[in-house]
Amino acid sequence: MSKLTREQKIQLYKKRKAGKSLQNLSKEYHIGKDNIEYLIRLIDRHGNHVLRKDKNKYYSLSLKEEMINKVLSENYSIKSTAIEYGLSRAGMLHTWIKSYKKNGCVIIERKQGRPLTMKTNQPAKNYEEMTLEEKIKYLENKNLYLEAENEYLKKIASCSSSKEELATEAKVKVVKAITNSYQRKGLYNQCHAKATV
Repeated sequence: MSKLTREQKIQLYKKRKAGKSLQNLSKEYHIGKDNIEYLIRLIDRHGNHVLRKDKNKYYSLSLKEEMINKVLSENYSIKSTAIEYGLSRAGMLHTWIKSYKKNGCVIIERKQGRPLTMKTNQPAKNYEEMTLEEKIKYLENKNLYLEAENEYLKKIASCSSSKEELATEAKVKVVKAITNSYQRKGLYNQCHAKATV
């Protein structure tokens, strides 16, 4: 859909409700008939307040997953699901589903802002040289690392329904998704900072 302002979308909606044909509106606003029909259905369902005012709306991972599951598991159409959830265009959901399938059944959230830099740890001690507290911390970190590795292997196993191996790119994305979940839990730095034996 060509970029229309909020006011233009409201104006287009009013003209369509007043009886102006889709073809005339399509020529006037330089957008496809399907996009006009989608916009009309969207405003009919949610009202003018659904139209974006300034910033892009943020959709959480859980909400994206809910929409994707509605289409893939419950066999709802992409358009009807997008309208139900008030997406500005159905193409967003289509893109999320395509990315979900490509990334091995994992929703990847794009990072916003500057990437975090890794902190350099102090040189690791040999296990025998560690104090009791350091050994406990080391074993806790190693346990977190193994839990993450186990989660990775389970995700790979559940996503590869055929006997073909997942592409390396998909595996990397699964690792990034797990890393993101550990970062949200505040465990990533602990897990990543494991000492060497």
